[in-house]
Amino acid sequence: MRRLAVFLASSHGNDPAYAALAAAVGTGLAERGVGLVYGGGRSGLMGVVADAALKAGGEVIGVMPRDLIAREWAHEGLTELVICETMHERKALMADRADAFAALPGGLGTLEEIFEVWSWRQLGLHAKPVGLLDAGGFWTPLLDALRGIADTGLLSARTLDDLAVAGDLAGLLEVLDARIREGYQPARPR
Repeated sequence: MRRLAVFLASSHGNDPAYAALAAAVGTGLAERGVGLVYGGGRSGLMGVVADAALKAGGEVIGVMPRDLIAREWAHEGLTELVICETMHERKALMADRADAFAALPGGLGTLEEIFEVWSWRQLGLHAKPVGLLDAGGFWTPLLDALRGIADTGLLSARTLDDLAVAGDLAGLLEVLDARIREGYQPARPR
């Protein structure tokens, strides 16, 4: 894997463990030679992951709409800052530049982003693996809800199994890399 798109919060949240995780992910990606593609922000966990990757000598590509840059939300020290016009374009550009996707702790935007790339995968719009970094059980309530939806028959178990989940970066990268190597394809909706 050359680059991983990471979706995460633009705030720090209530638990310092979130920032520690973001820093460990930034450093870990750089140490493994995996470039970081993210939303380009300088604040919150977004800034933490970018700063850590840059400090460790990693490639960091941010993608941000012009109106958010005008609000002075962009990180100014990135390897590359890609400027676009809309949030839709932002997500498409991030998807084009990444080999896989992962969500770290985040809120509404993070959920929207990871669900969109996961649904794109299910529709066959890309074949890149998608995963959740469930460190400290952050995503466990969401995974429980998704299992409940699968139990209703409105989400196939195969689709749910397509989502890579691991408790640490090494484990998540291992699964994502394996799926890239194997050409792992998602279950298609019927």
